[in-house]
Amino acid sequence: MKVIAVIPARYASTRFPAKLMQDLGGKTIIRRTYEATVATGLFDDVFVVTDSSLIFDEIANNGGKVVRSLKEHESGSDRIAEAVQNIEADIVINVQGDEPFVNEENLKKLIAIFKEDYSEKVDLASLMTPIDDWEAIENPNNVKVVVDHANMALYFSRSVIPYPRDKEVQVQYYQHIGIYAFRKSALLEFTKLPLKFLESSEKLEQLRYLEYGKRIKMAVTDHTGIGIDTPEDLDKARKLLEENQLLK
Repeated sequence: MKVIAVIPARYASTRFPAKLMQDLGGKTIIRRTYEATVATGLFDDVFVVTDSSLIFDEIANNGGKVVRSLKEHESGSDRIAEAVQNIEADIVINVQGDEPFVNEENLKKLIAIFKEDYSEKVDLASLMTPIDDWEAIENPNNVKVVVDHANMALYFSRSVIPYPRDKEVQVQYYQHIGIYAFRKSALLEFTKLPLKFLESSEKLEQLRYLEYGKRIKMAVTDHTGIGIDTPEDLDKARKLLEENQLLK
């Protein structure tokens, strides 16, 4: 089973333009993320996929592997699918380009799902973390997920799911952590599937997979990642790097 990592890297960002080219301890954020992903030793190959000449050159000039994205895409799945269609792989893991503090344990959990899927029933794997704070549960920016007894996803929503009609019932709520591992065949098929109403309503691309009968297996994690979405996040990352020397 050949497992590769793909790091989507758009130059334009609504909240923090050019954030992936910002300096973090003497290296750009995207270079940090790429090198940290390679350093896990978990992958047969690691690629950055980008629409930016600056990011392309940053990775290529520092010995990394990078693929130019030729089209505009509506979803992350579409962007990754274009990049890997001619790359030999069985499993494709999407690593976020703005998370240079790559969590190795989370990646291991995603890979393990496919290694243990002997009958190849799982199309995607992703992560979820327990949440107990009611304000966080009600926040539509926090995507919730409900699963069956085998941790297969039943539904994702920005709403509170399950709805607590009976307050006496003890329910564990889970927040979806948007890191995906795809069986390559399912990823390529996704690009051919028309948008349906659940995805259109909630603006969650993982619902398209469920609407077409794809199976998403979830793993539980306590590590939610350290993303850089704003200049303030970058300041925190620089401080974290300086204090803990998490990256070299």
